[in-house]
Amino acid sequence: MAPSSVFEQILDFSNRADPYSLYPELRRTPVARQEDGTYLVSGYKEIVALLHDPRISSDRRNLARTPGSEEESTGLPGFISTDPPLHDRLRRLAMRHFGPPHSPHRIENLRPELVLIVRNLIDGVADRTRIDIVDDIAYPFPVTVICRLLGVPREDESRFHVWADAIAESIGPGEADRAERERRRTDAQRELEQYLGGLAEERRKNLGDDLLSGLISYEGPDGAMSPADVAVTGSLLLVAGHETTVNLITNGMLTLLRHPELIHRLRDEPDLVIYTVEELLRYEPPVQFISSRVALEDIDIAGTTIPKGAPIALALAAGSRDPEHVPEPDRFIPDRRYNEHLGFGAGIHYCFGAPLARLEAQIALSELARRLRNPRLVADPPPYRPSAGLRGPRHLLVDVDGVAD
Repeated sequence: MAPSSVFEQILDFSNRADPYSLYPELRRTPVARQEDGTYLVSGYKEIVALLHDPRISSDRRNLARTPGSEEESTGLPGFISTDPPLHDRLRRLAMRHFGPPHSPHRIENLRPELVLIVRNLIDGVADRTRIDIVDDIAYPFPVTVICRLLGVPREDESRFHVWADAIAESIGPGEADRAERERRRTDAQRELEQYLGGLAEERRKNLGDDLLSGLISYEGPDGAMSPADVAVTGSLLLVAGHETTVNLITNGMLTLLRHPELIHRLRDEPDLVIYTVEELLRYEPPVQFISSRVALEDIDIAGTTIPKGAPIALALAAGSRDPEHVPEPDRFIPDRRYNEHLGFGAGIHYCFGAPLARLEAQIALSELARRLRNPRLVADPPPYRPSAGLRGPRHLLVDVDGVAD
């Protein structure tokens, strides 16, 4: 059966390569009720308003339910699926060991190691004339980084790919084979949390300077994380910080290859990559939708009343291309200066790992632009992953004339 609504067309896999041509029609009604009762929000100002509205919940247990209905999972573990005050407490405990104000230099101090990881990955394909940006660079890079941050032994890193895939592919609205994807997600999340719980117990006997040791050992005004909270937070950092960064790097390289003159600019203007990554987060964001919000009260917005208990989906990618917010929204401008986008969300759930994701993307794209000689797309569009929510190519094959030192 053909999709009957614009949203269903966007979710349809046949439109995965280019959902953007459908977003203008979606934004004609910035808040629209879908057939399943979900309220889809696609205008920039409306999305921002709701992301800052305390009447919006991230806890799906607040959904209005009919007798006998089952609870729907968000697909992501940890404090990202909770509300204040629990969310605020767990986020503070996690952020203490990850970034400002208590660990202001943790991410920036990783820069030399991140550069070395990317360079080693590129060295590994130096003898080839065809590479896969996903499998060879974008996929192994962030999982190596998050594993080292957490203190995961190198020999266990490969196991995280399977777990991250199963969890990430269940995220997003309107996915096919939902029941099977949910089953795989639940199994993978349980295995991942069991592994991290066991690793945490071992680490208690020999604390280090890794993130997992910090989560285990710290106790302050907010108390301490329970062993279960440590395992769930660790799994959240892996999944949310890995899959999105893979897509950010891959979408970024795809965009650069479609605008090859920009690759030359990045070689000549290294600092341009900072603005380029911000524009990529607006123009080709790794997270297209947030589909895990619930109205705690009746909310009037854009001439529509979202009733208490109704599910809400936020079309972040449509909002970031809203012409009422940004000029020339469908044009990629790598040095765009005014660039308030929704690539990392907004409000209390603003992406926890944004500083790390930015740095990883900047380094990966800089090194790829600098070292790949005459890179050329093999297929355009490339094959995409199933998820409409976490959108990115499954493979990105590129022919090269070699790799520079």
